Amino acid sequence: MKHSNGRRNFMATSVQSVGLAALGGMLWSGYTDSVKASPLVLRPPGALKEEDFLAACIKCGLCAEACVNRETNIDRDTGKPRPGTLQMAKGGDSLLIGTPFFVPTEVPCYMCEDIPCVPVCPSGALDMPSLINEKNELDINKASMGLAVVHKESCIAYWGIQCDACYRACPLLDVAITLEYQKNPRTGKHAFLLPVVHDDPCTGCGLCEQACVTEEPAIFVLPNDIAKGKTGDHYVKGWDSNDQKRVKDATSKETKTNLSKDDADDYLNSEVAY
Repeated sequence: MKHSNGRRNFMATSVQSVGLAALGGMLWSGYTDSVKASPLVLRPPGALKEEDFLAACIKCGLCAEACVNRETNIDRDTGKPRPGTLQMAKGGDSLLIGTPFFVPTEVPCYMCEDIPCVPVCPSGALDMPSLINEKNELDINKASMGLAVVHKESCIAYWGIQCDACYRACPLLDVAITLEYQKNPRTGKHAFLLPVVHDDPCTGCGLCEQACVTEEPAIFVLPNDIAKGKTGDHYVKGWDSNDQKRVKDATSKETKTNLSKDDADDYLNSEVAY
C-alpha cells in the first residue's frame, strides 16, 4: 500500500514538474517574443542588426564590464569608476534579459578611441571588422548605433533662442551636427542658428541628447531602422552610378485608377479633382 501511494505521489510530482516546465517555457517564449518586438533600443558600437544580434549575443556581460573598467571612466575627484555606458538588461526592462544597451540621457557613449567593449565580445555579436578603417585600425567614427533626430517644435533654437548645446557636445564638431544660419523673418534683425544632423557621420553616441537643455531632450537618438526612411526601388539618384546597382533587379508595377484614363491636363487644369 505504501509502495502504491509513493508511486502515485511520484507520478503526480512528475506531472506537476512537466506542467510547470511547459508553462515556464511558454512564458519565456512569450517574453522573448515581446521584448524582441521592442524596437527602441540602442546597442553597443558594432552591434549586428537586432535580430542577428539577439541570436549571436551570449549575454556574458564582458562588453559592459570593459566599458565600466575603461581608463577614461575614472572620476578624477574620487578616483573611482563612474557608471558605465552599457547596461545589462534585467527583469522589468523591455529588453531581452542579459543583453547590453545604453540610455543616452543617463550615460551616453563616450566614443572611446580603443572601443574597449568590442574586442572582448566572444560571439561576434559586436562586429569588430565593421569598425576597422582604411588604416586597419579600430575607428569609433565608423560606429552606427543610431541617428540623432531634432524635434523642431521643442528645440529652442527653432524658437529663435540662441542655443548650441548639442552642437558643442558632438564629438564630431561641425561634421555630424552643423549649425544652419537662417534669417528671422518675424523680426528682420535676428537670425536662427539651427542644429542640423547629418546621417553618415552621426554615430548615435547620444552625447547631444544628454547635453540638450530642455526638460525632455529636443534631440534624441533613435535606432537606425526607426530614424531613417527607406526610398525603395522606385527612385534612383541620376548622378550616382553606384546607386544604379541597388535597383538592377527591380521590377515595375503599374497601378491604374479611373483618373488614369484622363490626360494629366484634363484634371490638373480643370481643378475638378483637386
